Amino acid sequence: MRFRSRYSTAVAGVFLIQLLVPSTQGVDFSPVPLPNLNLDQLGRVALTGNFDSISLYTYKQQTESAFSTNGSQALITQLPNGDFTPAATADAYIKSMCPFVMNNGQLAGVVVGGNFTSLGGIEAQGVAMYDPNTSQISPLPGLLGQVSAVYCDQDTNTVYVGGDFKGADSTNAVAWVGMSGWANLPFAGFNGPVATITKAPNGNIVFGGAFTGLGNTTAPQKTRKMHQQTVNLSTANISSVATTNTNGFNDPKNIICKTSGQAGPGNTWLLEDKTPGFWRADLNFGFQPTMLRLWNAHQDGRGTKTFRFTAFPINGIMNLTYKDPVTHEDTPCDASGARCPLSDNTSIPFQDFLFYNQVGMNAFQIDISDWYGDGGGLNGIQLFQDDIYAYAVPGLNEPACADTDLGSNSTPTGPWTTAPSAQSGSQYLTTALEAQDVQGAKASVVFKPDIKLKGNYSVTIYTPGCLQDNSCSNRGIANVTGIFTEGGAPIPPQQIFQTNNYDKYDQIYYGPVDMNSDSFRSTVTLTPYTQQENGITLVAQRVRYAPTNSTGGLNGIFEFNPIQNSTLTDFSNSAFDQAGMNLQPGAIVTSLAVAGGISYVGGNFSDMDGGFRNIFSIAVGNATSLPNGGLNAPVAALEVYGDLLYVGGNFTDTANGSVPGLNNFAAYNTVSQSWLALGSGVHGRVNTIVPLELNVTENQPETCITVNGHFDRIEAFDSAPAVPVQGFGVWVPSRQNWLQNLNLTTRTITGKLSTSTNITGNNPLLAGTISSQGVPGAMDAVSLTSKPLQLNSLGVKIQPQPVASSKRKRAVSGQNVTGAVTGLFHKNGKLNVTVIGGHFTATASDGSTINNLAFINGTGAVSGIGSGLDADSVFLALSTQADILYAGGTVSGRLDNADVNGLILYDLAQGNFAFPQPPALVGDDVVVNAITTRPKSTEVYVAGSFDTAGSLGCPSVCMFDKGQWSQPGSGLSGSVAALTWQGNNKLLVGGNISINGNATTLANFDTKKSQWTGLDDSATAVPGPVTALAAANDDASEFWVAGKSSNGSAFLLKYDGSKFHAISGDGGLGDQTTIQGLSMLSLGDNHDKNDLVPQSMTLLITGSLNLPDFGNASAALFNGTTFTPFILSTSGSGPGSLSQLFSEKTVNFKPSAGRMATGFVVLIGLACALGAIFLLVVAGILVERYRRRAEGYQPAPTSYSDKTSNIGRIPPEHLFGRLGQRGNAPVL
Repeated sequence: MRFRSRYSTAVAGVFLIQLLVPSTQGVDFSPVPLPNLNLDQLGRVALTGNFDSISLYTYKQQTESAFSTNGSQALITQLPNGDFTPAATADAYIKSMCPFVMNNGQLAGVVVGGNFTSLGGIEAQGVAMYDPNTSQISPLPGLLGQVSAVYCDQDTNTVYVGGDFKGADSTNAVAWVGMSGWANLPFAGFNGPVATITKAPNGNIVFGGAFTGLGNTTAPQKTRKMHQQTVNLSTANISSVATTNTNGFNDPKNIICKTSGQAGPGNTWLLEDKTPGFWRADLNFGFQPTMLRLWNAHQDGRGTKTFRFTAFPINGIMNLTYKDPVTHEDTPCDASGARCPLSDNTSIPFQDFLFYNQVGMNAFQIDISDWYGDGGGLNGIQLFQDDIYAYAVPGLNEPACADTDLGSNSTPTGPWTTAPSAQSGSQYLTTALEAQDVQGAKASVVFKPDIKLKGNYSVTIYTPGCLQDNSCSNRGIANVTGIFTEGGAPIPPQQIFQTNNYDKYDQIYYGPVDMNSDSFRSTVTLTPYTQQENGITLVAQRVRYAPTNSTGGLNGIFEFNPIQNSTLTDFSNSAFDQAGMNLQPGAIVTSLAVAGGISYVGGNFSDMDGGFRNIFSIAVGNATSLPNGGLNAPVAALEVYGDLLYVGGNFTDTANGSVPGLNNFAAYNTVSQSWLALGSGVHGRVNTIVPLELNVTENQPETCITVNGHFDRIEAFDSAPAVPVQGFGVWVPSRQNWLQNLNLTTRTITGKLSTSTNITGNNPLLAGTISSQGVPGAMDAVSLTSKPLQLNSLGVKIQPQPVASSKRKRAVSGQNVTGAVTGLFHKNGKLNVTVIGGHFTATASDGSTINNLAFINGTGAVSGIGSGLDADSVFLALSTQADILYAGGTVSGRLDNADVNGLILYDLAQGNFAFPQPPALVGDDVVVNAITTRPKSTEVYVAGSFDTAGSLGCPSVCMFDKGQWSQPGSGLSGSVAALTWQGNNKLLVGGNISINGNATTLANFDTKKSQWTGLDDSATAVPGPVTALAAANDDASEFWVAGKSSNGSAFLLKYDGSKFHAISGDGGLGDQTTIQGLSMLSLGDNHDKNDLVPQSMTLLITGSLNLPDFGNASAALFNGTTFTPFILSTSGSGPGSLSQLFSEKTVNFKPSAGRMATGFVVLIGLACALGAIFLLVVAGILVERYRRRAEGYQPAPTSYSDKTSNIGRIPPEHLFGRLGQRGNAPVL
């Protein structure tokens, strides 16, 4: 490909992109309707989990994606609620951005540069255009390598691009012009990488980097080629067409590694008589040849007369030049057909042909079109290239016949296998390492290049893309180091992230390299980065040493006047160029900035006289030292904000050591011309400084300065203590303090930023791996309110702790073992306590450290338990009886000279451990997963994985009452994870259990019968161990159940009182889902009717959820048909999780059109029956009264004048004799 000149009028061979007309606003952020929860009946409500940032799902663009640690970065924008969300993800670093506003005022897009190979899922080698209005990615093809700097110049309608790359006739610097595409700059780039570009106050473009000359100041190509390395043809697949049938001359491999020129059988390859043909080599790697060497056959008068060279896969005929053996002049081959002549003079052992253009290929053929004598043929062939490669696959390195004693080679160690090149540049080595192999660096490759000449080199390492071998999800980080000069120290280890989708290369060194000798050899060593916790796929491909010119008249900085039509080679007229030449050789400029009409230059350098180091300014045509001689170590980043120039790097003070507190991060006041300490800086190197708008004060956004790099703490200063961090800090200029030191209600931000840019009419665009969710100061525990619906901090600063050992796991898989796991609200009279349990540390109100169990009283004071428990205890379950807290988990220690295990009792009223403690639980890996108090009773049921309570055999579930343990029933074994009461006398348990040896997942315990029974169909209907239960009606005769199936996928079921219903819903739950908690909640508005969830309620699912149509979420709501994301959280560099919801009161299930609870049915039936009986009795009485009146009955008199006359006996026949007669009144 050929670019046009920046200033030519003709356009040839350029790449075009469509320039989009900007809209009046940025991306339309779509709000999500919040669920209308009604939590009034629950009192206080809270959530526990493992997160350091959390927010409600309020915008469609929100995700739970946390910042990446695998080397990939993203374009990031800020949502209206303050959260950050990725706009487009790259597979590697993003290093520079600028908005390309053309001179007509149209925004073409944001130019994004880095060492990525894809952006937004679209292949883009190092540079692309991003449209902030549509989020569309447009790759800008044509460059091979990485882009480190871009500068958009509206005045000239040009984007200047710099880095470590090649593009047509330019190296390391090119321009994208208007709507036309790439164009070569007049000076064709530089002979070393470019790190930074800016526009000087005079309108000129200034480039900074590690170069010493312009791209067009070196000697012509044909004489500058050094042809240092022999291309290995011995492992190629060799073929031919029209080969002779004569034995000894018919094998095309005869001419490989034959440099003596001797003809004869086994040494010569011949074509058929009088027949054209070709000789072809297909290699297992790509290469760019610079010279072809051929030995003619000289066999019985035969030989090749003319040939041409065809490259594959481009199927292109290459233009060659050669030195005429008669005239000794450089001569191009026949231009019409690119046919080259080969001499038949036997006194000429071989002929060399130089390639006019460098073209990449992985196969080639020699097409023989004419011959001497009876036919053509060859005695030998060699290919050479300028760049020096060492391949991880040993067979791809220089062949044994190369004219060198120290040819390129490699030494792989470990379980490597060879992978095919596929879409990559060559075969490569790959290995799948377990975690222990990674941490023990059990695999390595030592690359040993063939360095024949001492000089300056750019050293890069190649990484094959992960898409071609489907290893993207397993790729990890490689650790690379090297040694380049005899007696010199190895370079510091560099971490190379191998998650790139397509092939990439990273520069690991630029500078002097000594030639190979018997006492020294330059090497590059690749191993796995040992700080990775999980197993990875590691790959190793090749290392390139590219020689650079060190005599180009420049030294790390160059000023370019875009108005001129040519490049001046007299650099003395430029203050920038002259300043560079006054620096010690080998200067590296890493950052440029302009403030108040003054240009500032930062990097790794010092001037000839030692007057300044690592930073200086240029104003009014002169280079000037900053006060105190500059800084005492290299500068990596400059950023201007207001009158201050923020400076980051690896320094600790000024050059003369007179300003304390300048630890790697400092400010220079451009008005007062003085250095300012920012706190006391940070402990470690700063790589980038990026401004960021934050609401430091509520609804008052202000610009803060983020500091990003390899540092582990913010240094203490004044009364502020040191703050541990992971390479990220936020300086608040208005407070003159670090955000991490301020007790402000601002959101949590983690990750790193590499660059940012402002876009008119749009939000600022960031790049990096930043993550933020919306509850200030909330880590691992938050409260939830419904009026308004929001999350709030509980006021306790929790720091999750890593699991100390393998025994610190819940016996039922998939449960949270770090952070806040469980909680409860306890209110009894004047006692009002919130309890949080888990595996964490926290800070008490008195400044002491809390381990694993925290109490928040009614005034907000935070306290912990006393000493006696092991610090690695994990609390998984809480319950209260009276004012006694029952706290269980993997808890161990010694209280009052007695061992405790699995469970402790704590007196909330007294604020101390209760004594005596229950006898310790005993078993292998004792764990208590659930605790519940029987309704209207003092009996506390404790469940988990254990065998005995003290000396009492009491497996899996044990009851504690009145100071002693009791075994509830018999026949239960296994591990119980969840409990819920079905009325006052029936306990439902879930887990991985057995009843009398029969495996099941759910069982009931009848307290009246003291009997365990497996729940019907649970052994077959429930696909795995149960980890969560929730009542679906008041007596829990209907309930929800969740867990992990045997294949590792999550399941969610509802039991309707007679059978189980598997829940899939709209979109369902992804395979990576882990459900940790289930809760039924009331709604303010009804949803559509269905058979699973009452219209007035919804099911809250907490854990680490994967919703196929959305992504990761920490909580979701299920209305019976659809899963809806509800809460998003992050933890460190990954998604967070929620363990469970706990509330002050229990949920009251409202009547609904669905099925009525059995108890109500019975009561209503009984009432109806009694009512019917009553109505029948009344009807009977009325009918009888009517009949009697119709038959003439009269009321008997109630008083008699002669009582004695009625005393006589009445014969029975007089009394009953006429009862069967009708129509007449009875007669006595």
